[in-house]
Amino acid sequence: MSSSTAASGRTPLTEAAPFALCAREPRVPAERLVAEMVPPPRFDSVRFDTYVPDPNQPSQSEAVTVLSAFAAGLGARPAGGPGGGGRRWFARKPQRPTGPRGVYLDGGYGVGKTHLLASLWHATPAPAEEKAFGTFVELTNLVGALGFQQTVSTLGGHRLLCIDEFELDDPGDTVLVSSLLGRLVDAGVALAATSNTLPGKLGEGRFAAADFLREIQGLSARFRPLRIDGEDYRHRGLPEAPAPFSDEQVTKAAYATEGASLDDFPGLLDHLAAVHPSRYGALTDGVRAVCLTDVTAVPDQSTALRLVVLADRLYDREVPVLASGLPFDRLFSDEMLNGGYRKKYFRAISRLTALARDAKGLVAE
Repeated sequence: MSSSTAASGRTPLTEAAPFALCAREPRVPAERLVAEMVPPPRFDSVRFDTYVPDPNQPSQSEAVTVLSAFAAGLGARPAGGPGGGGRRWFARKPQRPTGPRGVYLDGGYGVGKTHLLASLWHATPAPAEEKAFGTFVELTNLVGALGFQQTVSTLGGHRLLCIDEFELDDPGDTVLVSSLLGRLVDAGVALAATSNTLPGKLGEGRFAAADFLREIQGLSARFRPLRIDGEDYRHRGLPEAPAPFSDEQVTKAAYATEGASLDDFPGLLDHLAAVHPSRYGALTDGVRAVCLTDVTAVPDQSTALRLVVLADRLYDREVPVLASGLPFDRLFSDEMLNGGYRKKYFRAISRLTALARDAKGLVAE
């Protein structure tokens, strides 16, 4: 540290200036999309015994019990079936386990559904190549990259497919994935899925579960809905999200943090329009922190939906987000929050708020 820097008390800068996400144009081969269908880093080490049920919400403990039994029932190979991770191209159809072939976790934001879904993946006694885990968006991206039939062939040899954040607001994609799930169930693949109940709908019965089961029609009898009640754990007993910082504070933190990116928020939103959402994970490869200046309200629905996908990828990878401008709970207009995609927007606000809290330590006191 130079004497002038020491005297001023400023945070020393890293040797390399922060890079910009806007400068990245990732290319992602289809093989990577398949290989990455595992629980994301944030949920790599979670297990059923690391889930902490709220004692005031017995449905949370019940979900652990039901899912543990479901995982155990997926371990045995049917007699005469192939061993290892080989595809069951010519094997006879596997014996179906007793009870529903799928489970659906129905609940609000932050009650631990993804934790439980990832725990199910880890607990299922099968090689990793016989299990797949991905979000609804990642699954539709896979179909887009491989084609419908190849996706059926690729996933048809699996014992378990976990789908996080099943989307009910895009009829086309929902029908596409429903058709895919029907083919996979016929091939002997067990299914597990999560979705969200809106905060204002909690206590009004199986709101999301009814929507989900209606959309997948013929698969309904093969799913057991599990209601998981509770408050958002991301705000349970935790301080409120920090207020946005100044542009100067964000910029200094970006220069002082190895592996940080630094972007103007409106510019980043424009760049996301030029990158397919299936590549947003690759867009964040190696990023240790995302620093954003001049956060403003999202101007339109298409832009907002792209931001939701980016927020999911950052949350999965535990990348803190430091920002100046508007707080994250003001990103989306009232019209958006009351519209058809409101579930996605509430999820994005919840996750970005958690990442903003994680980033608070990047700013020198």
